[in-house]
Amino acid sequence: MAYRDEKLSEEKVFKDPVHRYVHVRERVIWDLIGTAEFQRLRRIKQLGTSYLTFHGAEHSRFNHSLGVYEIVRRIIENFKDRPNWNQEERLLCLCAALLHDLGHGPFSHSFEKVYKLDHEDFTQAILLGDTEVNKVLSKVEKGFPKKVADVINKTYENKLVVSLISSQIDADRMDYLQRDAYFTGVSYGHFDMERILRVMRPMEDQVVVKESGMHAVEDYIMSRYQMYWQVYFHPVTRSAEVILTKILHRAKELHEEGYSFKLQPVHFLSFFSGEPTLEEYLALDEAVVLYYFQTWMEEEDTVLSDLCHRFVNRKLFKYIEFNPNSQMNEWMELYKLFTKAGLNPDYYLVVDSSSDLPYDFYRPGEEGERLPIHLLQPNDELKELSRLSDIVESISGKKRTDHKLYIPLDRLEEMSNRSKTKKRIMEILFG
Repeated sequence: MAYRDEKLSEEKVFKDPVHRYVHVRERVIWDLIGTAEFQRLRRIKQLGTSYLTFHGAEHSRFNHSLGVYEIVRRIIENFKDRPNWNQEERLLCLCAALLHDLGHGPFSHSFEKVYKLDHEDFTQAILLGDTEVNKVLSKVEKGFPKKVADVINKTYENKLVVSLISSQIDADRMDYLQRDAYFTGVSYGHFDMERILRVMRPMEDQVVVKESGMHAVEDYIMSRYQMYWQVYFHPVTRSAEVILTKILHRAKELHEEGYSFKLQPVHFLSFFSGEPTLEEYLALDEAVVLYYFQTWMEEEDTVLSDLCHRFVNRKLFKYIEFNPNSQMNEWMELYKLFTKAGLNPDYYLVVDSSSDLPYDFYRPGEEGERLPIHLLQPNDELKELSRLSDIVESISGKKRTDHKLYIPLDRLEEMSNRSKTKKRIMEILFG
């Protein structure tokens, strides 16, 4: 029997709090789960710094990746006897679903932003490089790792396959909304996934939903909207991300200045230079990063030491509403006052912005292609979701942005009440 068709002697299951069970029968999938690169995802949190806001948010990208795989497995099980579905692409879909987040680094997006990295580039490198994952995929057939990479990279020729992993209603979003809601303890991310899976239909280049499932999709869209503003963009989480980002910036700046660390940041050196190898990238997980933060608390550099203390012990910055379009004069004055007060404004006066577009559709002539969610009519005609749903139409194409100014209020309060600098800072911040 060919390796791609090989089944396990008995089905393996993972007990899962969201999907109850994750089912594995294919030898290829089981072997991929056992690779070092996939097991590394246990050491990368799904929600980055959100555990400092929601104490239950300790789940990993390993959990999430299994969840996305399980949803795709169930979708294509429903597709197997339907037109437009090629059962030969089943294994490709399962592998892409399982491995779609393989390249995420520690604290994911914050880490990428500082060191100008892209986790998708590293996902490709893991799939195509000298890795255990590549060895498993290469046993399926010649060129199979490239096929999986193309699906994840959204360049695979069959757009129906791509849409299962990456679209406005895909397995990735359906898993993380429910999983993140479960572990944060909120109710916003819940929607009727069972109903959506039942009414999904494969079309030539994308997955569509029967019109009778419109209300379940509306619920899904609104769940996503609520999760972004109530969980993913929570201002306390953003405070932790601000401090995390500033720690990474400070360590890089000190290294470039020739500062002598008590514990040399050997795991970071290639990131400081902007040229980490795949091996170096995979060696840096959140356990390693947090170890450095613990040791950097004892550094002589007061900024690095203070920021690490804050992150490790959850002494976060406070925030106020801030409009960069109308308050830049106040910010410039604050910058000077912070400098005068001995608080480095590059690290202690931070504007953070978050924005989200909950649902959009393609508009001819505009930059960027936004594949909409289509509803399948009884006469087989397709209609874009917002054309039939008043709820979705009300938020379509509407980008919401929020700005906050983050400051170490505790340090300001420690200043003498007689200080004119403190008084003026407080006047600007709080009126």
